[in-house]
Amino acid sequence: RGFAPNGAANWSAGFLPASNQGTMIRPNSKTPISNLFPPENDFVTRNSDRDVLQALKQLNQQHQQTRAGDSRLNARIQSYELAAKMQLQAPEVLDLSGETKSTLQRYGLDFVDFEVQEGISEAAEIAYFGRNCLVARRMLEQGVRFVQIWSGADNGHPRRNWDSHEDIKRDHWPLGRGMSIGASALIKDLKQRGMLDDTIILWTTEFGRMPCSQGSKGRDHNPFVFTNWLAGGGIKGGTTYGESDQWSFKPADPANPTMCYDVHATILHQLGIDHEKLTYRHNGIDRRLTDVHGHVIENILS
Repeated sequence: RGFAPNGAANWSAGFLPASNQGTMIRPNSKTPISNLFPPENDFVTRNSDRDVLQALKQLNQQHQQTRAGDSRLNARIQSYELAAKMQLQAPEVLDLSGETKSTLQRYGLDFVDFEVQEGISEAAEIAYFGRNCLVARRMLEQGVRFVQIWSGADNGHPRRNWDSHEDIKRDHWPLGRGMSIGASALIKDLKQRGMLDDTIILWTTEFGRMPCSQGSKGRDHNPFVFTNWLAGGGIKGGTTYGESDQWSFKPADPANPTMCYDVHATILHQLGIDHEKLTYRHNGIDRRLTDVHGHVIENILS
């Protein structure tokens, strides 16, 4: 439905080496992975492709010798090597033709009972997010260790997303249907296949919406409280933690709020990592993924 707000920075490597950044895949596009295969022509052959890659490797090595400490070129080399592997495996992962009819139905890929709300097809939104979730499951099956699924951006309508300042019902209704169907299908599918016990699912956002209206039908940003949820990977189901006030405006206990750092520390704990000990040296500083904050939320662990 469009590029995520803030673009590729959302899956950048931050202070880690550039090779740790994510690779964008568009399961709903005719070319889910850009430039994975060359365009149709009569002059690119296997031999010429091999020769070009060999020449490129030599040029990259020469370039890297004069730029010690710059991780970007090494990241690009690794990306090309990854692309070569993806040419063999990615088409199979992205091909949903082998999925059963019941699985496709569960993810909403054959949804036909819908209504169009001011140009937004609810069925299209359900199928869009459902396909992303199904491809995510197939990637996890192939050993991909981290998958990020996006919802919300729309190039045609900049405000037709979760950041709805104008009309909450118009914007959130189709997004909410797609999200609920796709996310629930992913959880059920992982559980059915015995993958949920060692897969952590985190649903989150960057901020909430105010409890009061903006204008007539919209809502402004709420940076004080918002909802996220966790499932699988040793997380205790049916548990809530981190109470807001009665208006869902600010934390019930402002002196002891639950922070994003706490969620990150908890996920790292479930992965067997002590967030206070894991550091990466960057610009002369030992960086932690939770900065100098974060506590494991023991109450939500099974």
